[in-house]
Amino acid sequence: MGQIYEITTFSMLDYPNELSCIVWISGCNLRCKYCHNPDIVKNRGEKDDAEVLAFLRARQGRLTAVVFSGGEATFCPTLPNLVRKAKELGYKTKLDTNGSNPGVVRRLLDEGLLDMVALDYKAPPNLVEKVCGTARFENDFRETLQLLIDRGNEGRVAFEVRTTVSPDILSEEDVSWMIEDLDMRGYRGTYYLQHLASFGERTLGNIPEPKGCLDRGKLPSPKGFKLGFRNFPGTSPEPRANTPAAAEEPESYK
Repeated sequence: MGQIYEITTFSMLDYPNELSCIVWISGCNLRCKYCHNPDIVKNRGEKDDAEVLAFLRARQGRLTAVVFSGGEATFCPTLPNLVRKAKELGYKTKLDTNGSNPGVVRRLLDEGLLDMVALDYKAPPNLVEKVCGTARFENDFRETLQLLIDRGNEGRVAFEVRTTVSPDILSEEDVSWMIEDLDMRGYRGTYYLQHLASFGERTLGNIPEPKGCLDRGKLPSPKGFKLGFRNFPGTSPEPRANTPAAAEEPESYK
């Protein structure tokens, strides 16, 4: 039994402008109430690195990118080697992370192994324990955040910050605080606010369906970056592969 939970074999949504697959890595050090992948967080995987690499070799010339997600991928001991092998096979690589393992993120960046990173900004410091189950990794997150802002501004990696929001989890004041924090830190990308995608038994905390929606009119306008909205009522959908369920793969890619 390995640490690879599943492989989504085809996605046109999770790496911008690329045909990607998603490698889902099991296990996570956080217990976010709204997490929509409880099985990945609580269980180990049935696949191993050899199966991932065999899949990537078989898809050379068909897919162009690999997304490493989870769970929290950076706590997988073999992640650096997996990313390195993916790069050697000619794939672009993206990491989805909660930022709690800055040493691994720095190592991957220093070795030039990552083309893109998506970082989850969970909550303001005073709410992290409530949202994530622990505040133990808050300083680590902030180290990762600043590292990625600096590298992103230098043009060394494509980088986006994103936050899952629901009025039952974060208020307009909480999100405003994070917007101002990103401005203060010099963020220059797009900050994506993602409306809660799942609720009830599909979430780790079995959270109820939200009764309202974030009032975007109450948010400040960022000075140095853009705001983006995903899955909000009245906005054009920008879906992502929230779970390991495979997308429908064209016959030409099988």
